[in-house]
Amino acid sequence: MKTFCGRANPTTGALDWMEESEEYDYHQEIARSCYADMLHDHDRNEKYYQGIRAAVARVKARGEKVIVLDIGTGTGLLSMMAVTAGADFCYAVEVFKPMAEAAQCIVKKNGFSEKIKIINKHSTDVTVGPEGDMQMKANVLITELFDTELIGEGALPSYEHAHQNLVQKGCEAVPHRATVYAQLVESKLLWSWGQLQPMDVEGASLLPPPDVGRCAGAHSVCDIQLSQVSPHSFTPLGPLCTMFSVDFSKPVSSVFKSHSSQFVAQSGGRAQVVLSWWDIDMDPSGSIVCTMAPSWTYPQSKMWRDHWMQSVYFLSAERRVTEGEELSLTVCHDDYSLWYSLQSDSQQDPQTVVPPSRPCCTCQAHLVWTRPRFGELNDRRRTESYVSALRSVLREDSVCLGISDGSLLPVFAHMLGAKKVLEANSMKGGVQLLEIRPEQLTSNDLGAEQISVLMGEPYFSTSLLPWHSLFFWYCRTALAGLLRPNATILPSSATLHMMAVEFQDLWRIRAPCGTCEGFDVSPMDEMVQQSLDFRESREAEPHPLWEYPCRALTQSTAVMTFDFTQSVPQEPISSQGSLPFLRSGRCHGVALWMEYHLTDDITVSAGLIGPIKCIVKIKGECEWSRHRKQGVYFLRSPWESSGDGRAAVSYNFTFEPSSGDIKMDFSIKSQ
Repeated sequence: MKTFCGRANPTTGALDWMEESEEYDYHQEIARSCYADMLHDHDRNEKYYQGIRAAVARVKARGEKVIVLDIGTGTGLLSMMAVTAGADFCYAVEVFKPMAEAAQCIVKKNGFSEKIKIINKHSTDVTVGPEGDMQMKANVLITELFDTELIGEGALPSYEHAHQNLVQKGCEAVPHRATVYAQLVESKLLWSWGQLQPMDVEGASLLPPPDVGRCAGAHSVCDIQLSQVSPHSFTPLGPLCTMFSVDFSKPVSSVFKSHSSQFVAQSGGRAQVVLSWWDIDMDPSGSIVCTMAPSWTYPQSKMWRDHWMQSVYFLSAERRVTEGEELSLTVCHDDYSLWYSLQSDSQQDPQTVVPPSRPCCTCQAHLVWTRPRFGELNDRRRTESYVSALRSVLREDSVCLGISDGSLLPVFAHMLGAKKVLEANSMKGGVQLLEIRPEQLTSNDLGAEQISVLMGEPYFSTSLLPWHSLFFWYCRTALAGLLRPNATILPSSATLHMMAVEFQDLWRIRAPCGTCEGFDVSPMDEMVQQSLDFRESREAEPHPLWEYPCRALTQSTAVMTFDFTQSVPQEPISSQGSLPFLRSGRCHGVALWMEYHLTDDITVSAGLIGPIKCIVKIKGECEWSRHRKQGVYFLRSPWESSGDGRAAVSYNFTFEPSSGDIKMDFSIKSQ
């Protein structure tokens, strides 16, 4: 059965009505689920297996039957581990129906159907009793309910309910315990993601609005691959603090709690950011530990995971600390999230201290701009490029219109002396706010004047893939009748670039597992591939590649050019060609990004940074912009390149003006 669905088109800005299969959302959810990442995480799987064996052995040593409750079973892997370790029966709970069905197939395929019951419910809906989902309460509780913040997927309420209703008192739990760690640091890089910073434009200081400067920001965690942030990018102001632990073998509460850790500042500086991660102990003794610590804390390890990363929290305001100062770092949590605050320990009475309330954005900026967007606006080098480009095109009689979300370009244009500037940015007496869509603008809205400079970064909050910013081109086309004949369009054009790459680890999220820790999980591989084949395998997906190291196996090349000085064409634009493999390695796919040509000699890249010769080194290592996500098109099967130039990746791109889509196809050809 098919239904008509309305979707906002991020490229054209139109509301597109299309006929979609009723299974579209189902397949999209599965295709982008990244379950394979967890199954490829050998360290996680091995530690769970060790912990499960130990827990089963402890229950058997007491002379009891081993009844397991596995909450969030996914593929059923942990339940199969438990039965293999000697468990008498497992109740495996999975709320996501497609995954529960896959788990049923996997359990049957591996011969465990008699000892594992798949329950397709949320654990809080599971019943116990002769007519219930479970015949009896469990004495071993196994879960994998964690996210980067530990509790963000509702782990605490689920544990709370399980202890009250589904497991026996004194049960064994795997994992047994989780511990949260945090470190206070000063970091110009990371702080640029939290607050809008002052900047200089033509010798004048541009300060954030007072309400933005005073805002405590959003409490939401910034989860990143902290291993890719160099330790040289921050200065620790204190030691790594143990903030709190949760014992999962005992009743757990989801009510508000706060925990403090006192320490002496190791060095002076500006307290701005808290770095945080957690460990899980799979056994009571703490001898089986799975850590989320970034790799620079244990350089010898090559472990990688994307389903659990590290957390960055921004203090509500930066404050200066001095070396030797006594400080208290406090973490608070409710049932789903954490937030941090800093106090001077010498100035507070522990009896009267009130735990800080959860930060709340009052300026709206933290609700509109993402963390990378803050970093982009605070990028001085990038700002200088736009200011230089504007300076070269502005005249005293310039009438400027800005087309971007939350951009500072109109403010820059006003400071550079433009006669009139219009945009969705407010600067008293200088920039006029127009709360109207570009295609609805009329001459009256412009004061009967024509636009001499149409400018954009371009940036739009609705953009997911790099080419979604071509919405600027569609806006320029809609405004053609309001432009002066010699109007300047900034940027004048954009180019789509591509490069074949070998990923260090990101390939795992799309790689089939086959066998995991000795269990056949191929039904899950088949389920994911079917959903990818439904549509997703023919599309690129967005990833911040600065977090995911890769090697260039080919040179980069511009494959399509979009001329913003002209309107969007009526006919499709096509591009074909090939790139020879110049380095040996395993090609997992193609990286794609946009570059914006502000003027003939000023270009801003949303992908590779700097000239290619400075970025693609002897080993082909790449450095990427931290501000935008790049596109990644994964090959269905990786290709082994010898690097002798005899094999090449062939490409075929087609830009469809009617939909704004860029259809792409890649293949490997060898001589």
